[in-house]
Amino acid sequence: MAHYKTEQDDWLIVYLKYLLFVFNFFFWVGGAAVLAVGVWTLVEKSGYLSVLASSTFAASAYILIFAGALVMVTGFLGFGAILREQRGCLSTYFCLLLVIFLVELVAGILAHVYYQRLSDELKQHLNRTLSENYGQPGATEITASVDRLQQDFKCCGSNSSADWQHSTYILSREAEGRRVPDSCCKTVVARCGQRAHPSNIYKVEGGCITKLEQFLADHLLLMGAVGIGVACLQICGMVLTCCLHRRLQRYFY
Repeated sequence: MAHYKTEQDDWLIVYLKYLLFVFNFFFWVGGAAVLAVGVWTLVEKSGYLSVLASSTFAASAYILIFAGALVMVTGFLGFGAILREQRGCLSTYFCLLLVIFLVELVAGILAHVYYQRLSDELKQHLNRTLSENYGQPGATEITASVDRLQQDFKCCGSNSSADWQHSTYILSREAEGRRVPDSCCKTVVARCGQRAHPSNIYKVEGGCITKLEQFLADHLLLMGAVGIGVACLQICGMVLTCCLHRRLQRYFY
């Protein structure tokens, strides 16, 4: 009977090991995906961050990068813990899974809070940026961000091209008679902004606010979906780790 119980314990330990090994592989792949989404958000879309009032969007991306890197390191530790069958390594692995879960939970909360106030922030801050900061000395980064925003999204102005009529830049001598910045033009050439005709500039209903709001919402949704997916894997991993830890404890003691 004792021999049968030992064989049963052996079979359960081997089964749990293989199951945890498969989970750990997908967990590691998920970590790489989280890291890639965070890096892509900052590298490819960093040009728009200057027109946002808060740094919550960037903070969420940085947290994803940190969590993704930690997941990949933890994944390697998990492979070692599974192969060695050491309860100490499994305990460390479990603790790291818990830490990563909490980090992703914070990132998810930040993304949710930011999503709730996204529309109001854009309406207030983008209007002020266009009217007060664009084209001003010391605001080179903001000017470049607005220019890139208008060209990438094929839009002009916060709500419409008429928003530029109140811009400090357009009303100044530096504008050289422009009615809108050159970045509003469908084909950008020097002083093309002097002619604000629909055939020459982008006339998009809702302006850049609608485009940028949708863009940020899609990114927050993507970050949230990836984070939830990895979090679900972590919960499975913590359960499997606990089971294997208890089985090894019974087996050796």
